[in-house]
Amino acid sequence: MEEFERSTLKSVGHPRFIPKAKPVSENLERRLWQELEQIALIDPHSHINPHAAASKNLGDILGYHYYTELAHSAGFPRELIEQEGITPKEKVRRLVPELKKIRNTYQYRWLMEICWDFFGFESSDLTESNWEALYDASEQQMASSDWEQKVLTQSRLEGVFLTNDFDDPLTGFDTQFYIPCLRTDDLVFHLSLHKTRQRLAQATGVEVTSSNTLRQALGKLFDHFCAHGAKACAISLPPDFAPEPVTDADIAQVVEKMFASSSDYDLTNEQRRLVSNYVFWKLTEFCADHGLPFDLMIGVNRGVYQAGVYQGRDLYDRRTSLFQYKSLLNAFPQVTFPISVLDHTANPELVSYAWIFPNVVVNGHWWYSNLPAYIHADCQSRLQGVPISKQIGYYSDMYKLEFALPKFRMYRKVLSKILAQDFVQDRGWSEEQALRLGQELLRGNVERIFKIG
Repeated sequence: MEEFERSTLKSVGHPRFIPKAKPVSENLERRLWQELEQIALIDPHSHINPHAAASKNLGDILGYHYYTELAHSAGFPRELIEQEGITPKEKVRRLVPELKKIRNTYQYRWLMEICWDFFGFESSDLTESNWEALYDASEQQMASSDWEQKVLTQSRLEGVFLTNDFDDPLTGFDTQFYIPCLRTDDLVFHLSLHKTRQRLAQATGVEVTSSNTLRQALGKLFDHFCAHGAKACAISLPPDFAPEPVTDADIAQVVEKMFASSSDYDLTNEQRRLVSNYVFWKLTEFCADHGLPFDLMIGVNRGVYQAGVYQGRDLYDRRTSLFQYKSLLNAFPQVTFPISVLDHTANPELVSYAWIFPNVVVNGHWWYSNLPAYIHADCQSRLQGVPISKQIGYYSDMYKLEFALPKFRMYRKVLSKILAQDFVQDRGWSEEQALRLGQELLRGNVERIFKIG
């Protein structure tokens, strides 16, 4: 046996590069995970309302769209979920019996970890016999004046990015902690709606009559957001969008007519394409001028399931490709584009673009790709193929603060397995080296890419 080992060493090189025979120790994974859990976070993408960031009752938690759409998918009528005038407690009463159908899902695991960690719940499941006592006790806890801070402290959150409408006044909250992010979907895709144009006029004080004044109005938005500490611009993009530059001359006539209209303006498909491309391109130019990263969340097809519950109608579309963004990526080398893809099978393409384009950053694990099985494969391939400086490990995408803890914990558990297997065992890294890699994914790159601090 020793003779065989000596001959093997001679043939393959230094023993440091020979994979260890033993499987990864569970103790190693646990140690790495426990250390990763101590890293204070800045969550780079959420849907938190900073004026009501934490939940007020269990209805706010169980009303998260993951639970309503899964319950509906398993056969629970939408009408019973979204009945007008239903109280939060009644909604929970109706949804709890449906939980046994989804207890296999990881979303259910998030729910139980919230109940265990924040409310001291001791049962293994939320059932018809125990939910009401938990509801009443947790509601009392959440009514305390320091509940929001307790959640933040326990979740180790030191900053949370928001998703702000373009006409958000950005007042009444701490913009150093709840960090503004200019969401631009309405500007790019819904400018033909009269209410969107009214909102733009009220937010900027600019009367748009031409492409020149439209550009001025967009510039006012960036001035407003940057003055209030915004660190990014963001947009969710459909699978057929392919940004290309559009000249003022190309868009002049349609902009003039559209903004002169006192109602929704009926655009042709070609006009709609021109308007969307023009506004999107101008937004990117302003990102370049102001040094803001532009978060691109690519691949969602809205309203696919028309009878779905609120926020449970949109699905990914595999027809999308990052090739559609080649003109944009080539035209703006000075703009950083943190890119999320909705379709897990699109991750290899994202890896290749981040591998080649200096301005492409892989960003989190979005929505339908936000399951441990997908996260493991996607994170592993990113770590194998993309420079570490170009990776934002995770964001919560949460609507209420309580979800940061279980969501980031899920990611940290996956990451600890990858660091243990791929880096400590297979590559011979020290635990300290592996943890530094985790630190960059969870915190360091967020600070550097979004210029925080």
